Amino acid sequence: MEYEVLEYRVEQSVAVVTLNRPPYNPLNSQIFMELVHVLETIEDDDQVRAVILTGKGDKAFAAGADVHEMKGLDRKGIAKMARLARAAFNSMELLSKPIIGAVNGLALGGGCELALACDLRICSEHAKFALPELKLGIIPGAGGTQRLPRIIGQARAKEMILFGETVDARKAYEIGLVNKTLPMEELYASSMEWALKLAENPPIAMQAFKRSINTGMNVDLESALLIEDAHSTIAFLSEDRKEGMTAFSEKRKPNFVGR
Repeated sequence: MEYEVLEYRVEQSVAVVTLNRPPYNPLNSQIFMELVHVLETIEDDDQVRAVILTGKGDKAFAAGADVHEMKGLDRKGIAKMARLARAAFNSMELLSKPIIGAVNGLALGGGCELALACDLRICSEHAKFALPELKLGIIPGAGGTQRLPRIIGQARAKEMILFGETVDARKAYEIGLVNKTLPMEELYASSMEWALKLAENPPIAMQAFKRSINTGMNVDLESALLIEDAHSTIAFLSEDRKEGMTAFSEKRKPNFVGR
């Protein structure tokens, strides 16, 4: 498929997906549809073990939803756009492979929600995050009210949404919104370094771990432990588990193949 608003390439075992609507990479229906498609492509590619998601240029990861598209929509149209956004973000969480959000600038509104759907977030020192929807008479409706409190806690999430104020890179790291912050010129290399390390992990165990956390966060502890047990069993019965333990005993690097 030829992508109109995304760039997609594979480097070694890492898929690199870039939002390509510079300078601010606003999110529109086309981006959401292309994200779903590229994630399906990544899921089916056994050579890909990890993903980097970033924005084109150095100004923005994604500076919110495309207001030019939104302002012309009626209730039915905005509901459809919201469904497309949820489908894209849910696809990110359901992807069996880890996604690193390389936040290269502004991550506002829907752009912040997009970052929240990543498994890990690394940002440049000039990155800024905000969920300013209340000031427009709406709420963060693409997962922001649900994913943000699960990541940074309910009190901080309410503060961030109620005031709609911008959070800079340093504050984002302090409150646990991002895993690492560093100079812009180091962002891609650091993201790739992490992605290549993740790519060395056994695919089945990676999928089991990711689904255990993402599913378990939405249920009570007893149910979550049952989910963990089920995924733990799947990982234990894999050929990769046998290879990992054999390699450990033989003091060599394991060769995981995803079976």
